[in-house]
Amino acid sequence: MKKVLAAILAAAVLPAFAPAARAQSLEEIFRKVNASVVVVRAKGRDVSAGGITRFSEIGSGGLTSDSGRVMTAAHVGNGRDENTVEGGSGEAERATLLSTDAAADVSLLQLERVTAAMRVAQIGDSDTVRVGQQVMVVGAPYGLAHSMSVGWISARWPPNTIFRDMPLAEFLQTTATINTGNSGGPMFNMAGEVIAIVSQNISKSGGSEGLGFVVTINSARKLLPDRKVFWGAIQGLLLTGDLAALLNVPAPAGFLVKTVAQGTMAWNMGLQGGDRIVTIGGKEVALGGDVILSVDGIPVVSEDSIEKIRNRLAGPPPGTPFKMSVLRAGRIIELTSTTQ
Repeated sequence: MKKVLAAILAAAVLPAFAPAARAQSLEEIFRKVNASVVVVRAKGRDVSAGGITRFSEIGSGGLTSDSGRVMTAAHVGNGRDENTVEGGSGEAERATLLSTDAAADVSLLQLERVTAAMRVAQIGDSDTVRVGQQVMVVGAPYGLAHSMSVGWISARWPPNTIFRDMPLAEFLQTTATINTGNSGGPMFNMAGEVIAIVSQNISKSGGSEGLGFVVTINSARKLLPDRKVFWGAIQGLLLTGDLAALLNVPAPAGFLVKTVAQGTMAWNMGLQGGDRIVTIGGKEVALGGDVILSVDGIPVVSEDSIEKIRNRLAGPPPGTPFKMSVLRAGRIIELTSTTQ
């Protein structure tokens, strides 16, 4: 009788301590998310001491919508003449840049076609991520497509606390291995949801040393308008203080254009990039390009003002005209275009 009673009690108690659902293994999570990860191959131009040069690079990304939106890092897709996206089966599709925010290192690409093998990633809530949680990164380190690494969240960094040139991004720090080619790839939680976009690592050796940084998915979605904006097609330098005065900028500041991606809104409106590099005060500066002074009356004086311009141009319907004041060869001229 005592044995029967003990068995009944055990049967009643055990369900209370049983897990709500069976935990997924790393293998199961990888199989679930891998088809949403893509390889981004970009071609662009740069300005060096010898003039204009061409280059190719590789990064990663994640498919975030049925319509073909791919989220990646700004330093992968920003200002490139050509972007090609490859799915897990090796199929390649051209992609155009929709929007970007270099101050948060995130970009949004638009695929010409979503292939049958591609799958849309599930988006998570990065606000719920806590230090100590296990995470997975899938990308193309050194071009080795669809490679997985696993680690833990080791810290959370609010905007404007970790990288001066990316003040708008909220970062998660991770021990997951990140190398060249992982940039732009998605980071997943153990539910297989995207919680961040890979940005970079800090390394003295050039390889991964357990100091990886990813942009939280919530801040990336907040900063990326779901339509074309012209600033994503250009690369350059914000001129302020002594540097602005030295280059005779007729304003407190301006944005010196280094390169303009071919076929984009900025390219079609006639914005010009630089053609040579000089060293000023130990800093390499590309000269010969336009200096953007203002857009629709908003002066370009800080990263905050550039963000205001991005928001202004993303707000009105496509076809709305806007004006840009630029300094070119010592003269202030006005360029015009329409939103897309």
